[in-house]
Amino acid sequence: MLSLTVVAVVFGVIFLAELPDKTALASLMLGTRYRASYVFAGVAAAFLVHVALAIAAGSLLTLLPHRLLQAIVGVLFLGGAVMLLRSKPEDEENVKAPADQSFWKVAGAGFMLILVAEFGDLTQIMTANLAARYDNPLSVGIGAVLGLWAVGALGIFGGRMLMKKVPLALITKIAAAAMAVLAVFSLYEAIAG
Repeated sequence: MLSLTVVAVVFGVIFLAELPDKTALASLMLGTRYRASYVFAGVAAAFLVHVALAIAAGSLLTLLPHRLLQAIVGVLFLGGAVMLLRSKPEDEENVKAPADQSFWKVAGAGFMLILVAEFGDLTQIMTANLAARYDNPLSVGIGAVLGLWAVGALGIFGGRMLMKKVPLALITKIAAAAMAVLAVFSLYEAIAG
């Protein structure tokens, strides 16, 4: 059953966590060099694959006893918050873009870049945790995909303006705080039962 509340919570958490990530910078870099719609098509497809994998992993976690599951989810969220606070922006100059400007070459470059860069990434782990926490794969999947697509679109279409207005350090701190709050709730549920 679709829950708009879960969609909104997941969207917000994933959006904030992905903003300071290297893939937002990579999307920005490709978007400045190539046709934005082609880049977005590849980036969006790669994010869809990642969310599907994360939802499957999170659904498996729901087979654990509830208290153990909440403890694991809480610890993973707490670890994610620490990882966010300790991370440093990647050097976007390392992005390799295709010489050919055709749709398939540009979209393929965006797809492969995100597919490789995001595998096992913090937001993929967070999506699995959220799928386990809410036990609502459809709502979590929609929220996560929309959050990742929004960051990809911002990176491609408006990343330069956003980074001029909002410091990356502030975005990172807000995302880490959101994850810490989710960790506290999950750990409280694990202890309280």
